[in-house]
Amino acid sequence: MKSIRTTFASCLAGLALSFGASSGALAQNLSIATGGTGGVYYPMGGGIAAVLSKHVPGMQATAEVTGGSVDNLKLIGSGKPYIGLSMVDAALDASRGEDKFKATGKIGVKTLMVLYPNRMHVVSVEGRGVTKLADLKGKRVSTGSPGSATEVMAFRIIEAAGLDKDKDMTRERLGVAESVNAIKDGKIDAFFWVGGLPTAAVTDLANTPNTKIVMVDHAEVVPAMNKKYGNLYVEDTIPAATYKGMQRDNKQATVMNILVAHESMDDKTAYAIVKTIFDRRDDLIAVHKEAANFKLENQKSSATPIPWHPGAKKYFAEKGIKLD
Repeated sequence: MKSIRTTFASCLAGLALSFGASSGALAQNLSIATGGTGGVYYPMGGGIAAVLSKHVPGMQATAEVTGGSVDNLKLIGSGKPYIGLSMVDAALDASRGEDKFKATGKIGVKTLMVLYPNRMHVVSVEGRGVTKLADLKGKRVSTGSPGSATEVMAFRIIEAAGLDKDKDMTRERLGVAESVNAIKDGKIDAFFWVGGLPTAAVTDLANTPNTKIVMVDHAEVVPAMNKKYGNLYVEDTIPAATYKGMQRDNKQATVMNILVAHESMDDKTAYAIVKTIFDRRDDLIAVHKEAANFKLENQKSSATPIPWHPGAKKYFAEKGIKLD
């Protein structure tokens, strides 16, 4: 009898899923892998989860706090129902099974859409003796949390600057919120953070009484980074008006963010996710202004080294965008 009941329950579950698919509903739970609470990934992921849950029939999406891109890609590789925000450099490593993905092996990751530019912040405060990359030598520096693409990119910048990440500095591995607290407490002298503008935790540091933020220029190392790792980075600018106390524009390195899924995600789900994000773009801009960069004209193969998911390609084809 137990076996019959189990089989009957399985049949009912199968029928329910079939009904959901045939009626246009996507009956599934979906987790969105984001980042730490002090950055942009987490509120943006929360906004995406809200619009998917509200506007995709049968879908319940939730945002998950993570260490960042590397963690997100590993979660996608776990086979569980995840989509994730990621920088393109970390996603490329995941697709090749390189660097932080040597242990996991290649992950079958696909691009759903290009999101917004992620700008590297190299941050210090006045009085710590850090105004250029070379000044990091002998200092206490946070290079980002262990599961983050901040750490990946920070290591590449340090290397391109001719410094040794292990020998030339005392290195901490903190997320952006923890880095801000540590620099306030005098425990570190500088930190790396790659994220959208403005990043809440950096805004908090800049607005701290009796503190003057120092944004370290580093755009000069971009050619060396691209020569070794491919054309993933661009020389860019954080405008002086972004954070209180900036005396001038900060010349820095930028990398693109993408929304990714596992290659096994069905086309219908991928299509629904991308369509809903674009349909509800104004809702997401209300969550964080970086969503204003979710533009159809930014969806091009040159913007991501990760192949496009067929469901995403179908949506963009309907909008007149042909992707390789």
